[in-house]
Amino acid sequence: MAKKPGTNPKGEFAFFNVVYEDDSQRSNRRVPSELLGGLDGDEPARNFIMEQDREIAEKSGRPPLEIKRIERVGVKKK
Repeated sequence: MAKKPGTNPKGEFAFFNVVYEDDSQRSNRRVPSELLGGLDGDEPARNFIMEQDREIAEKSGRPPLEIKRIERVGVKKK
């Protein structure tokens, strides 16, 4: 049986909203859960997303945008 789109039952990925320096936003960027946690918290997610952006920029021929901030989806702000 196929799984429903948008579900993450095993917690394999954490999702992040990314805001770039030009205030554009990309929603629900997937980051493997095994990279997160520990003393670094969500900082490995930033590095993972930056690497994805570099690859995308290389293929498109455009320079990658700088990340202003990342926010984990589903976590309430303090």
